[in-house]
Amino acid sequence: MTATTTTTTPNPDPSGSPGPTKPVGGPPLLQVRDLTVTYGSGSDSVPAVRGVDLRVEAGQKLGIAGESGCGKSTLALALLRLLPATATLSGEILLDGEDILTMKWGRLRAVRWAGASIVFQGAMHSLNAVHRVGDQIAEPILLHSRTTPAAARKRAGELLEQVGLPAARARAYPHELSGGQRQRVMIAMALACDPRLIVADEPTTALDVMIQAQILRLIEALVADQDVGLIMISHDLAVLADTCDRLSVMYAGRVVEEGPARQVYTDARHPYGKALSAAFPRIGDLSSRHAPRGLPGDPPDPAALPGGCTFHPRCPVSLDSCATGDQELRDAGGERRAACVLVDADRAQPGDEETRSTA
Repeated sequence: MTATTTTTTPNPDPSGSPGPTKPVGGPPLLQVRDLTVTYGSGSDSVPAVRGVDLRVEAGQKLGIAGESGCGKSTLALALLRLLPATATLSGEILLDGEDILTMKWGRLRAVRWAGASIVFQGAMHSLNAVHRVGDQIAEPILLHSRTTPAAARKRAGELLEQVGLPAARARAYPHELSGGQRQRVMIAMALACDPRLIVADEPTTALDVMIQAQILRLIEALVADQDVGLIMISHDLAVLADTCDRLSVMYAGRVVEEGPARQVYTDARHPYGKALSAAFPRIGDLSSRHAPRGLPGDPPDPAALPGGCTFHPRCPVSLDSCATGDQELRDAGGERRAACVLVDADRAQPGDEETRSTA
C-alpha cells in the first residue's frame, strides 16, 4: 500500500485563512451525483438535466458532448448555481467534498472564481462592452483577495500575457478585440483567482479553425501547468477527443455514454455517440468527406419526452423493447459505460426473441 501524502489546496475563502490539507488519493476534485435540473413547477415543469453523474480529478480534462438542447449548458451553469430562480436543482455537486447545492450565499460567492470558474459561451456577450477588459479581469481579483487596485491591474496584465496577449491590451474595450482575442480574455478572467476547476462552455464556437487550434492548445497547456480540472463542453466530438482525457455524451438531459475520449470518438458503443462521430468528415476518409452522415429528426422536446429510451425514435438499430424500457448506463468494457441494450453481450446470443423495430 502506498503512503498517503497531503498537499495544501488553494483557499477560496477571501478571509485569507489557510486552506485545508487534502490527502492525495482522497475524494475527486469534482463529483456530481444524480444531478437533476427542472425549469418551472407543477404541470409546467420541464426537465433539462436528468440524473447526471460526473467525476473530475485534478489535472483531468472531461469533455461533454451533445446536440443543442441536450442540457450541456444547463449542466455547466448548475455546477456554480448560476441558473435563474425558475430552476430547481437536486442531487449533489461536491467540489473538494463540499456540496455547492447546500452552500450559503456568502460561501458560494467565495467559491465562484476562486474555487471554480467558468468560460461562458460567446465572449462578446459575456464581456461588459463599456468597461476595459483589464478592469474586468481585475474585478474578481479585487473581490477575492486582499490586494490593491494597482496590484490587481498588474496581475491582469500578467494574465493577458499568459494567454498570449500583450499586457497593453488591458486598456482595450471588447469591441476592439477579435473573436479569438476576446476568448483569450475570458480564459484569463477564469484564471484570475487560481481556481481548482474551470468549466469551458463551447470555448471555440464561431472561431476559425486556426484560432480554434490555438485556443485548444492554450487550454491544454494551462491545465497541464497548473494542475486544474477542466470540463469542456462542445457539440464537436473531434475537438473533445483531441483535447480531453475522458468524454461524456449527453442526450435529452442524460449521459448516454462515457469513457476514454479517443475510444468514444473512434468506437462509440451507443448509437447516438456513433451518429455524432459520423457527422464530421475525417481526413483521409473520402466517403465521410463527400457524404457525412447524420440523424433524421430533431432532439426530443424536454417537455414531451418519448417513453422508453428517449433516443429510440431516431435510433437506426432500436429494438422493440427500447420503446417501453428506459436504459441505464451499463458496463461496456474498458472503463466505458453506455445506456444501450445492445452493449449487453447476452442480447446478441442466438435465439434472442427480440426483433428490430420497423418504426
